[in-house]
Formats: sequence, structure tokens, C-alpha cells
Amino acid sequence: MALEWMPRDNGKKDHLLHTEGHWGTTAPCVVYEKRPLKDPKGNVINGLFVSWIRLNNPDQYNSYTTEMVKGVIAGFENASLDRSVVAAVFTGTGPYAFCTGGNTKEYSEYYSSRPDEYGQYMELFNHMVDSILACKKPVICRVNGMRVAGGQEIGLACDIAISSDLAIFGQAGPRHGSAPVGGSSDFLPWFLSAEDAMWNAVSCEMWSAYKMKAKNLISKVVPVLKVDGKWVRNPTVYTDEYVKDGEIVYGENKAGDEGKQARDFVKQHQPNADFELLDKEVDKVVWTFSNLFPGCLIKSIDGIRQKKKFFWDTMKNDHRHWLAANMGGEAFLGFGAFNTKKITGQDTIDFIKFRQNISESKMWSMDTFAEVMGQPKK
Repeated sequence: MALEWMPRDNGKKDHLLHTEGHWGTTAPCVVYEKRPLKDPKGNVINGLFVSWIRLNNPDQYNSYTTEMVKGVIAGFENASLDRSVVAAVFTGTGPYAFCTGGNTKEYSEYYSSRPDEYGQYMELFNHMVDSILACKKPVICRVNGMRVAGGQEIGLACDIAISSDLAIFGQAGPRHGSAPVGGSSDFLPWFLSAEDAMWNAVSCEMWSAYKMKAKNLISKVVPVLKVDGKWVRNPTVYTDEYVKDGEIVYGENKAGDEGKQARDFVKQHQPNADFELLDKEVDKVVWTFSNLFPGCLIKSIDGIRQKKKFFWDTMKNDHRHWLAANMGGEAFLGFGAFNTKKITGQDTIDFIKFRQNISESKMWSMDTFAEVMGQPKK
């Protein structure tokens, strides 16, 4: 060859940033797996893998602890740099939740009234979102259950979402002492109309997977209840009607006796949820991505991501500082009320009394906080 005389180094470089220190198998932890890529017939493709990054804290609805945040970062950064990985799948353990956000127990008992500590935590959180948006492999959110609060935010950072039809989506911040500024206020207006984004972000309503599919937040919804050998779509929401009495009802929750019976049915069968169809849809997306030029693929993905990243990168540092400062006030109350609901019987403060105290210009103190918190049950 014409250039055989040029010195070359043909050994493989190891670009991986992380060892297994931030992953585990015992909850609470993040589980990182490299699963073999398979074709549509189930044949293993030699040498190619799919990274599965799984939030493993099912007893607390897969809320992420500080150490779990590090595990997510390590997972996405290694998946990004691993030349054998074709895609990353982000999911949770069990039939109930993908993720419900930050660990409220940790927030209430450690981070509240420690603003600087929470600011450092938010550095990790921001890095977690960045690691998803920067991953040089397509990221699929496998929504196996509730995607709420911070769970919604890290889910929105993903490229494609395939959902269980029992999943619900929404924010919880304004009800529990925070604000959806870990990504939702930046991402939701790209997915929804401005009014839908506003209401979903601040109302703390939970919307069904079917409603979110109809509003274009997610790509696909599949049933996960298999009863007597037959797939049953989520019976708690309307899926066989679009308009009723002049109102759009598709994806809305059923009410009254009909709703109660449906919820009882789901409660009975959800523990045995079957994710066969969900995994098949995830596999279809992965296989599609695998049969594209990898360089052209990630260039296309990053071009779409950049629109989300524009506002995220603009706002994330400012939001970090506000979230830290907020840990000395409303967050102390909100997370504290939620964390002590088994003691007091209520998971929120007395909002009206809190507003009355503000109206009277009362100074914030532990005494005025005590006025609005629930009391231990006798």
C-alpha cells in the first residue's frame, strides 16, 4: 500500500469512564446490564449489545437516591462510549413505577434545611439529565409504570418512550414543595401545547398513558394485563370511545362505580403484569436503530435533542440555585409532610393556613411551620 511506511497504533483504546462501583443488584441501586442484540426472530447478533439501565428501588416506587443518581450517570456515560452498544434502554423495576422522582425520605430527612448540600445534589441531578441528552446512542424510555415528578423529567430527556398502559404521567412539585424545573418546564412545551404543558406542569394532575399518547408525549402504549390468556387494556380509562356528550374522553379516567370496579380489577391483576408486548415494542425500536448508519443516526438524534437542550442548558444552573434555596422553606414543609404521612395521616400541609400566614406577613419559623403541618395521630 502507498502509505504502509506511516506509523500506526491499531490497539483498541478503552474509553469507558466508570467501573461497576455505582451499580448493584440489591435495592436501592441502579442495575446496569449489557444484553445481546437480537433480530426479530430472536437470534443473537454476535458482538453487539443493548445497555439496560434500570432504577431498582421498587419499595419506594423507584425513586432515586443520591447514589442511584450516580449509577444512572455511570450507566449512560458507559453506554455512550461502549463501541459494542447500539442503544440504551432506561426503565424501572417491577409493575408499578418507572420512577417517581427524587427520594422524598432523603430529601426531607437530610437535604431539607441544608441548601448547600441540596445544591451539590442538584449538580448530580443536572449531570444525570445531561448524561441522557449527551449519550451517543439512542435512548429508549421503557415506561413500566408511573412516570411522575423527577421521573417524568428524566423520562422526557430520553429520545423515544414506549409505555405500559397502566402508567400515569405528571408532576408533583407545587403540591409537595418544589417546582418542575428539573427538565419538565424546559421539555414539556416541546411535546404538548403551551396550555397543556402549563396545566400538566403545575396542576399536579396525573394523566393516563393513553391521554399522553393522544397528546403526542409518548410514541406507543401497550397493554400489560393478560387475564385468562387474553390481553386487557387498562379498564380504568376510556379507550373505546373518543367523544362522549360533546367532550373528548379518550384516555380520561372513568368515574363512579364503573371507575371503582375497574380500579379493583387493576389492583387484583397488576402485580402479575406481563411486559411481553412492551418488550417487543422496545425491541422493534432497537432493531430499527441498529439497521441505520450509526454516525448518521446519532447526528440526526442530536439534531432533535438540541431543541430540548437549548432551554435546559439555558435554565439548569439558575434552577439549581433556586432549588437549593427553596430547601429552607416550602420544600422543608412539602417534603416533610409527604415523608411523615404515615405519622400524621396527611401528605400535604394546610395550604390555606400557610397562605393566611403569608397574608398576615408572619415571619417564617418552626412555629409557623408547625401551624400548617399535620400532627401525629394519637
